[in-house]
Amino acid sequence: MDLEKSPAERPAVPAEGCLTVAIRLPVRIVVLVLVVPVRMLWDALVVGGRFLRDAVLRPVGRVFQWVAWAVFVWPWVTLWRYAVVPVGKALAWLGYVLLVVPAVWMYETVLTPVGHAIAWVARGIGAGLMWVLRGLGAGFAWVLRGIGAVLAWVYARVLTPVGRAVAWLLRGLGIGFGAVALGAYRVVAWMVRHLIVVPALWLYEWILAPVGRAIAWAARGLGWLVRMIFTGIGAALYWTLRILLVLPALALWRWVLVPVGRVLAVVAREVGDALGHAWRVAGHLSLAVGRFLGRLFRWIFVEPVRWVYRSVLTPVGHVVRDTVLRPAAEAARGVGRVTRQALATARESARQTRADIRRMLFGTPREPERVPLAKHQREPGAAATRTLGSSTTALTKD
Repeated sequence: MDLEKSPAERPAVPAEGCLTVAIRLPVRIVVLVLVVPVRMLWDALVVGGRFLRDAVLRPVGRVFQWVAWAVFVWPWVTLWRYAVVPVGKALAWLGYVLLVVPAVWMYETVLTPVGHAIAWVARGIGAGLMWVLRGLGAGFAWVLRGIGAVLAWVYARVLTPVGRAVAWLLRGLGIGFGAVALGAYRVVAWMVRHLIVVPALWLYEWILAPVGRAIAWAARGLGWLVRMIFTGIGAALYWTLRILLVLPALALWRWVLVPVGRVLAVVAREVGDALGHAWRVAGHLSLAVGRFLGRLFRWIFVEPVRWVYRSVLTPVGHVVRDTVLRPAAEAARGVGRVTRQALATARESARQTRADIRRMLFGTPREPERVPLAKHQREPGAAATRTLGSSTTALTKD
């Protein structure tokens, strides 16, 4: 895809300065010399760690896992499965038999009939009370109607005229008190206006306002003076700090720290690139060394062992197998057959001896009597039976 692009569309490679080119080669040489032993040691540790993991840690871990299962998990599983669960089921069945079944029987046989009886008695008592209360309510209603008529006559003939007279008297008293209060309010208002408000206004306009304006003008002048003093002090401090601290610090940053930082950045970038390059080169060197050591181990140890196994041990094993092991196996099989035949003969002799002793002691056993069968259950006669030497079919008759 990059080849199809025009030169104008290809990304421009940034140009490298002479400082970068001068630093790169010695840095990479030094870093390569330092990194190669570290990478080879790291690869050796990785190989050793993998071998240790596959050959030692995994089998030991599996053994520990099996031991932990056998010691910690399996007893609890066995206890739960063969002790807790059966005991729990037994306790549940015992609780059902001793608690639930009697409680259900008590509820159905005793409590339900007793509850029905109590409800029937309560309904009878309630009906009686309602009848009694209905009779008493009629008498109380007649008495209450009489009391209400008396109270209505007292309200209409006594309380209403008395209330109206009291209201008329209170209305007259209110009008009189209102007139007196209005006159007193007007007198007090005239006195407050001419004795307090007018003198206070004259005091504010001719004394307090001019004095306040004079104080405000003096405060503004004092504030301007203080502001000018602090402005001058601040300007002096600003220029002093700028000349003594800021300008030297700016010059130090611009002319010393920035160039040194750029050089250090170039060196750090080159060192990082050199480390990556040296690590990859060291990996290839370590791989080559590992392959060489593997081939050397194969030539020194594996190939001689394989040659000894193929050229010496295999023919010797075949000779031993053909001259020693196979005849020995055949002899052992023959001895086994003879031994089995002898044992079979001895067992048959012992069986015949026991049968003869049984006949001498108890006599010949009686043969069982044949039970006559029905006509449709009887076997066919000799003429109708089939044997291996003859046939009753038309195709196979002789």
